[in-house]
Amino acid sequence: MKLDNKVAIVTGAASGLGLATCTALAAAGARVVGFDLDQQKLDAALGEGIQGIAVDVSSEAGVKTAIATVVERFGAIHVAVNCAGILGPCKTISKGQLFPTELWDRVLAVNLTGTFNIIRHAALAMTENAPEDTGERGVIINTASGAAREGQMGQAAYSASKAAVIGMTLPIARDLAEHGIRVVSLAPGLFESGMSAGMPAKVSESIVNSLLFPRRMGHPGEFAALVQHVVENAYLNALTLDIQCGMR
Repeated sequence: MKLDNKVAIVTGAASGLGLATCTALAAAGARVVGFDLDQQKLDAALGEGIQGIAVDVSSEAGVKTAIATVVERFGAIHVAVNCAGILGPCKTISKGQLFPTELWDRVLAVNLTGTFNIIRHAALAMTENAPEDTGERGVIINTASGAAREGQMGQAAYSASKAAVIGMTLPIARDLAEHGIRVVSLAPGLFESGMSAGMPAKVSESIVNSLLFPRRMGHPGEFAALVQHVVENAYLNALTLDIQCGMR
């Protein structure tokens, strides 16, 4: 799908991978709307010409309203990128205390249910798009994680949520194929972001030391470049692409 003059929504848009994705898609000619929890942070972070809407992706009512607002303003949604996520680090048992059920539920609500909320409501809007010459109506890109397969200590909830994102990619792509909508997930390794900044230094150092080349954290712009490529390459569908520099 050509991005010029297309309408794209990006969650987790106020920082990190989401912010870089907003910038890249806007530079490619798309009209971009960023979703995040805090309107002030969105307004401060997003560049000129990129609009922001405060929304909690774990709230179906909030997502439904935000999607409707985008369609009302721009007439359509062609691309949806799910970057919103939280880490929620906690050991299964720590100092005699169990992993709190409330924290488990919140991590899955944002990372998994939030992703599915955006997928469902964005896809419904995409079914109303006039198909391009290729028959394509929309592209949905989700953010999984290398932690889905290589989770670290304290990442039970996070890893479970991201493994589920990978697991639902193929069946959702099958569901939406008849509508001309592609679904792809990306599994980044350790990237420079607010999430990685909150990791213990020993953990991040051990991951970086396990990489091949280049032996460093990923730059958000590198993730955003892959998002743009997936949108523009019509033969990428129903798979998860790793972008993690051989992380183990």
